[in-house]
Amino acid sequence: MLRFSLLGPLRAWRGGTELALGPPQQKAVLAVLLLRRGRAVGVAELVDGVWGHAPPAGAVPVLRTYVSRLRKLLEPGRTPGAPPRLVVSIGDGYALRTEEITCDLGEFEDNLVLAERHRARGDSRGAARLLDTTLAAWQGAPLAGVPGPFAETERTRLTERRLAALEYRLRVELELGRHEAVLPELVALHAAQPLREAVCELLLVALYRCGRQAEALEVYAGTRRTLVDELGIEPGPSLRAAHARLLAGDPDLSPPPVPVPAVDTGAPDTDDTPDTGPAHDSDRDDPPRTAGDVHPSQLPADLPLFTGRDTELGQVDALLPADGHPDTAVIGLINGMAGAGKTTLAVHWAHRVAHRFPDGSLYVNLRGYDRGGSVMDPSEALETFLVALGVAPQAVPEGLDAQAALYRSVLARRRVLIVLDNARDSGQVRPLLPGTPGCLVIVTSRNRLTGLVAGHGAHPLTLGPLTDGEARAMLTRRIGTARVDAEPEAAEAIVDLCARLPLALAIAAARAAHHPGFRLADIAGELRESHGSLDAFAGGDAHTDARAVFSWSYHALPPAAAELFRRLSLHPGPDISTASAAALAAAPVRPVRALLAELTGASLLGEHAPGRYAFHDLLRAYARELADTEDTEERRRAALLRMNDHYLHTTHHASAIISPRRETLPLPPSTTDSGTLRFTGRRQAMQWLRTERHVLRAVVEHAAAHGYEDHAWRTAVGLDLYFDRLGFWHDLMEINSVALRAARAVGDRVGEAHALRGLGFFHTRFAHSAEARRDLGRALELFRDAGDGPGEARTRRCLAYQANGEGRFTVSLDHYAHARELYQAEGNVGNEAIVLNEVGWTYILLGEHGKAMEYCEKAVALHQETGDPVGEAAAQDSVGYALHHLGQYEDAVERFERALALYREIGDHYLEADTLRHIADSRLAAGDREAAVGAFRAALALLEESSHPEAADLRETLRDLDASDPAEGAAPGTEGMEGTEGMEGTEGTEGTGRGGV
Repeated sequence: MLRFSLLGPLRAWRGGTELALGPPQQKAVLAVLLLRRGRAVGVAELVDGVWGHAPPAGAVPVLRTYVSRLRKLLEPGRTPGAPPRLVVSIGDGYALRTEEITCDLGEFEDNLVLAERHRARGDSRGAARLLDTTLAAWQGAPLAGVPGPFAETERTRLTERRLAALEYRLRVELELGRHEAVLPELVALHAAQPLREAVCELLLVALYRCGRQAEALEVYAGTRRTLVDELGIEPGPSLRAAHARLLAGDPDLSPPPVPVPAVDTGAPDTDDTPDTGPAHDSDRDDPPRTAGDVHPSQLPADLPLFTGRDTELGQVDALLPADGHPDTAVIGLINGMAGAGKTTLAVHWAHRVAHRFPDGSLYVNLRGYDRGGSVMDPSEALETFLVALGVAPQAVPEGLDAQAALYRSVLARRRVLIVLDNARDSGQVRPLLPGTPGCLVIVTSRNRLTGLVAGHGAHPLTLGPLTDGEARAMLTRRIGTARVDAEPEAAEAIVDLCARLPLALAIAAARAAHHPGFRLADIAGELRESHGSLDAFAGGDAHTDARAVFSWSYHALPPAAAELFRRLSLHPGPDISTASAAALAAAPVRPVRALLAELTGASLLGEHAPGRYAFHDLLRAYARELADTEDTEERRRAALLRMNDHYLHTTHHASAIISPRRETLPLPPSTTDSGTLRFTGRRQAMQWLRTERHVLRAVVEHAAAHGYEDHAWRTAVGLDLYFDRLGFWHDLMEINSVALRAARAVGDRVGEAHALRGLGFFHTRFAHSAEARRDLGRALELFRDAGDGPGEARTRRCLAYQANGEGRFTVSLDHYAHARELYQAEGNVGNEAIVLNEVGWTYILLGEHGKAMEYCEKAVALHQETGDPVGEAAAQDSVGYALHHLGQYEDAVERFERALALYREIGDHYLEADTLRHIADSRLAAGDREAAVGAFRAALALLEESSHPEAADLRETLRDLDASDPAEGAAPGTEGMEGTEGMEGTEGTEGTGRGGV
């Protein structure tokens, strides 16, 4: 499915991959086709739309070239000669079919219709939320960067559509009585669009409702002067009518009443008169109250600019039944890191549902992480609540148990909303919980308060950073749409640099609001300059200073957990395993696991998968600041050495488990107790490498940059085999480039040779012939000079593989002969067998399949002799390949299935998929189409599981099979491996017999 974005720069994606749309005029052609929505566009109209009425000479041929390129871009798998499915020719023009594409403009228009439906059936809140989200999706000026008269006209039209939608949202917000919330946005919008009378009218209403009638009159007078001076016209009828109503104090301008639903009192009605509110009759069995009918209302003010969190609000809404009142004491627990907006969300939601609790609302800040350490005692909170509920101060008993008992009695059969903000632990909360049904308790905490969940059935909600859309909407809401629209890229940068944390965004937005003359780009620059520290997020007081807020959680930690918090900041990867945390801490895994639980419980660290932990960006910066100030350089260096030892030795152990007969790189003994992991089998080792993929790349880069060059290049050597099989070729290019710089920095010629061999091989993967020959040739020289026979032999095999790819088979066989001699000299029978298989593969490429069988069968025998199932599987696969090309399809399938059984036994999914493709080719050549398709699909499932790049080619193969006529069959010898495009792209995996690393 293709997705296009028009509401900003013109962009396109296929799946998760963005497409390069080409030069500006080509984008202009695409824009015309998109906006015509499947209708035909003549060549003349396209030329006019792209170049105007004075097109350059040769415009029509250039236009047709653009269309041809767009067809290739949008349909990369189309068979040559097949008619296009998306950009089709109609008459003398073209049309873009829309059945297989989505577009943000279409979604925008659909959402406007849906919002109107919400509003028509009385759901103005839903309409406002939908409009807010829809408008936040705009990425700047529509069709930004697209040239031509057509794009310019459409840009104007779409900008007007957006402004109309924005006015509609603001009108709905005013209908909901949110005049104070939208007033800043209306002021900014009126300043940016002084001639839009609809905006002026909305602003007049908002100002009037906020008690600022004089300002409203000034706004009207200023707008009238502008219209007369610039356009020579008076305000329109609607704006004049609003001005008249304003002068007359028309009640229609007043805020709408907030609907209060009827409350079920729990007693049957005695007549047909509807309930008008809660009953407080003398026959109710409430406990006696000392101050009569008291309805506390302690909620702090709702944040007028509250934005987003629709998903979380839906989750907490689900805590209450749609009708009536809870039949239990419901406890909602909102936890998360400092600055995530827990209190803001709790208070906002409390205001949304307060009308359902007619006996009032209670609020207390328990000061669980107060900077002064003055955590509120539950007894103090109980006394406050009891007095608020009508108990005379002198009647409040002594002692926590007595106070809690009276509190539960006072709450019995009442429906009260209770917000317990910033709780330290479950023990602080338990005495404040009601004992009977009907109340709602909302607890916020940086801790998870597992005791409340386990012992009291609390419903936990962990609050993380905002989504991208919510973060943009929050910034827009606070500084105005006009300002964000003027600098969309800078606004996006601010969101990214604040890591979508509400506290950080609020601080950055406050700075922008206090300095309206500052460009957003300048504010983004300030954040960028201080990235890696929290200097840019120092607010005006402790509660809006990110560093101070984080410190309250940090100083509450036990010393061992605080030390681990600092250590973890030294880790360069995107996440951290328990084992690597133990290496950094120089402690056994078991106690470290408990410390990690302490950190996640305090919301200073997140556990995004079992046993894998990650920092929020700003918390990582805070932890790193602490490590730099509280730990010595010596202690930090010792921790990094343990970490690098851990990854180096674990990587090579995993590689040895995966390919036990492969020559190994001698490693210096670890100088630390780094906790090297030990794997019991190939599956476990392969899973570790897969999980740690991005971490290992970051570790190699960090080691090279921070004085651990030997670790960097040696770790890189341990990664090439498995990463190659998974198709992580770009990773390996980067890793080996870093390894090369590291080895050269310390003058290690052997390390340089290994890095060059890796680079040369992966240049071959990308068909960079000259670079491959250069790097492999230099590696060969270095290995020879060092007298490193295994290194030289392995490099020669890479050179042979590269020569095979270029059809230089004589050169390839010469390299293999030298490699075999080197292995024989060392008595390395296992690697000699691998070379025999690779020689056999070279003869397959030469078309000498009988000779290929001779070498590959020798390889099978040697692998069986040495007990190497990986090597035997590869050689059996090669024998099958040769038999296929001899037309012996059943015999070929038999050999492939032997290889397949071995690959399944050892758990190598990539090579299993490779052999399944070979089985499919032989089945297809033998005319068994159904079995072939089944094998192809099984191979595709394995490749997709690991996101292997070869999956795309296999999907294309299956599409071609689906599109072809099954009745035509496949002529033996003409379909299958010999004609399978990209088959040689699977070569190079060591042990397959086709050359490799």
